Amino acid sequence: MKRFRLFAVLILIMLILIPSQSHGESNDKVHVIPIHGEINRATKSFVRDALDDLNGKDVDAIIFDIDTYGGLINEASDIKDLIISTNIPTISYVNNKAGSAGVLITIASEKVVMAPNAMIGSAEPDPNTEKILSVWRSWLRDTANFRGRDSTIIEAMADRDIVVQGINEGGKLVNLTSDEAMRYGIADYISKDYHDIAEYFGYVDAEIIEKNENLQIKLAKYISNPYISSFILTIAFVGLVIEIFTPGFGLGGTISIIGFGLYFGGNILAGNSNWTSLAMFIVGLTLLIIEMIVPGFGLPGISGIIFVIIGVVLAMDSVVNAILSISIAIIITTIITIVLVKRGFESKLFKSVVLTSEHRTEKGYVSSRASEELLSKRGITVSELRPSGFVEIDGKRVDVLSDEGFMSIGTEVEVVRIEGSKIFVRRI
Repeated sequence: MKRFRLFAVLILIMLILIPSQSHGESNDKVHVIPIHGEINRATKSFVRDALDDLNGKDVDAIIFDIDTYGGLINEASDIKDLIISTNIPTISYVNNKAGSAGVLITIASEKVVMAPNAMIGSAEPDPNTEKILSVWRSWLRDTANFRGRDSTIIEAMADRDIVVQGINEGGKLVNLTSDEAMRYGIADYISKDYHDIAEYFGYVDAEIIEKNENLQIKLAKYISNPYISSFILTIAFVGLVIEIFTPGFGLGGTISIIGFGLYFGGNILAGNSNWTSLAMFIVGLTLLIIEMIVPGFGLPGISGIIFVIIGVVLAMDSVVNAILSISIAIIITTIITIVLVKRGFESKLFKSVVLTSEHRTEKGYVSSRASEELLSKRGITVSELRPSGFVEIDGKRVDVLSDEGFMSIGTEVEVVRIEGSKIFVRRI
């Protein structure tokens, strides 16, 4: 009987302890996906791949760590759609700033958290045309209404003509601090800690799993930036010019290859283009080289320029950015080329298309001014005149025309008149 009682007590203790232990442990898993820097295709690809990897798995919530001044509104709209379409609970955490395109991504989540010193706003599109602004406002308005946020305040972040009483004045965009975002219902909580955020929304003692951008994504995001792309493209063209002026393959060629590789590779990784743009660019360069080798300027040269421009344009996400990059690269490359030419650098490639030969006097060529000095001078024919030929005058060969028809070699002649570059002679 004592053994039975002891056994019953042990069973009771185990039944009490096991639930309490399981209650203290949490199976909640909260994943953190960073959205930092410029919003572009590389950002969209990263978010899409991260969500594809998490959808269907044992994930309780996703925190999007947002710190961006903005970027491409089309890519922001795609990211917004990705966030809304997932079945996993979503939380946007503005840990520093959410400007421009970052506003749309922030309000796409079910919950919004602001860091104590964070800001959200200044979502005016660039370029700010009536058509673009109208579309952008509709995206912001629809998303705000879908998530139960104040759409007027959100739209006022993009359109300075919208005045929200007590928040902004006419002609000024809305920017909200953390406290203001809480006060006007744009944010749900203020915090700077993932665990605190998770616990506030019911994920007690949740396991925080941070997903970091790999090197490929980081490289693609930086290179696909229009300013960085312009710089890299310029360096690539300058390297190509230096290589043309330098005998053999050296530093210029290496820099050019690396530059073009980074430019096209980065934009391909970012999703701005595919291998077609690189192929067209290579075809264009090949045609230009052929044009430089073949005398004259014709179809290969024109086609090469067109292919190079198309290749560069297709490699970027925007025609405007592409034209800007090409313009900057051409201007700087032209300046470098002029400097190299003035400093006396010679290029075998340029010699094949640029006339550098000179008609010197010692080779039998004379200028019109020099020809006038020959008037009334005498000489002897060193070739038959039919009627043109050569006469030796004062030890120099002179190209002349016979004023009396055919003359044989060894005939003594006199220069009788000069008409421009033509020298006429007669027998003595």
